[in-house]
Amino acid sequence: MAQAAKRVVKIRADEYYDRRETRSAAARQKAQLAALQALIEHAKKASPYYRDILKGVRPAAITSLAALAKLPVTRKSDLAPRQKAKPPLGGLEGARPSEIANYFQSPGPLYEAYGRPNAKAKDPWRFARAMWAAGCRPGDLVHNTFSYHLTPAGRMTEGSAHAIGCPVFPAGIGNTELQLDAIAQLRPKVYCGTPSFLKILLEKGAELGRPTASLKAGLVGGEALPPSLRAELKAKGVAVLQSYGTAELGLIAYESPALEGMILDEDVIVEIVRPGTGDPVAPGEVGEVVVTVLANPAYPMIRFATGDLSAILPGVSPCGRTAPRIRGWMGRADQTTKVKGMFITPGQIAQVMARHPEITRARLEVTSENNLDAMTLRIEVQGAVDTGAVAASLQAVCKLRGAIAVAAAGSLPNDGKVIADLRSYQ
Repeated sequence: MAQAAKRVVKIRADEYYDRRETRSAAARQKAQLAALQALIEHAKKASPYYRDILKGVRPAAITSLAALAKLPVTRKSDLAPRQKAKPPLGGLEGARPSEIANYFQSPGPLYEAYGRPNAKAKDPWRFARAMWAAGCRPGDLVHNTFSYHLTPAGRMTEGSAHAIGCPVFPAGIGNTELQLDAIAQLRPKVYCGTPSFLKILLEKGAELGRPTASLKAGLVGGEALPPSLRAELKAKGVAVLQSYGTAELGLIAYESPALEGMILDEDVIVEIVRPGTGDPVAPGEVGEVVVTVLANPAYPMIRFATGDLSAILPGVSPCGRTAPRIRGWMGRADQTTKVKGMFITPGQIAQVMARHPEITRARLEVTSENNLDAMTLRIEVQGAVDTGAVAASLQAVCKLRGAIAVAAAGSLPNDGKVIADLRSYQ
């Protein structure tokens, strides 16, 4: 049987952000293990949390990924109670307050810290690598619609754009018509934000006769990018690639024009483990994403369990980047779900119920219509209920609007799910 022809991807002269993207696997592992040893040594000295959980660990003894896999896992779900008990960061901080550039808040609430950019770390969040792969080059104006309020996404991508040498319009979220005015006047080339908001901008611009044709490239994240939405955005003139990151970790992985999986950032070590444990799964098996960040000593993250599901892909990308690849975000190991770029947790639904004792059972259903996320809280109640008040509580707790539907007693599925993600990712 004849073998299928290998896909060839044309590589431009300025394809790569730096030489590290094409180094050998052996060179990468050697450099990363050296950085890991230095990180562990620093964390044990600077962080009370790591001093405790890594007691007895000799940094010099961590000479392989197998040795790394024996270290304790820090779970995202454990951060909120730890931070509340020992503010500001639960003892995980690895720098003095004078060395911190920003503290951020994420849903939970959780808090994160990033050190000040400097000559050795001009891009602490490391999204520049992903932005470069998406087509961002020095001098390109970036229209950044990630939030600048409380959460870090806006500042993360802005700092990375600056590291490339790009000016940024800090649009943030909302104010669609004002943003269209800015696009018409400033003519940005690159969009950063969620794919659904890019769709809204392009459609509203067409409806109002506002020019958006300057936008040619985009780095999107914060929510799923179905193939149908990617194709729709491309048909409207904007070629987008995805990034995968979190507030605690910065960039984890990103797409290249080859569109074959997501390439791991050069400053992270990613393990795929059996959910709820720290045990690596077999190559190619779906498991929980556990990340060690080698480039943010101000807030060390060593074997941080994200709660996200993915799997390692075999081989390397046809684009020539040699770092390992993952299949991308494949859901959550728990029921936490991302809607319009915001995490919604079972605990938040419990908070809504606590505000309305008449609710006896609740189930949040997340759907997508025309590639736009929507959520409906289905509730069983005892007696009368003010659905408007429940909707207000849902928005106050989750920071997103949702519909309220009263269900007959005993009609909600008895499957243990507080959040049901009914979206299709095909």
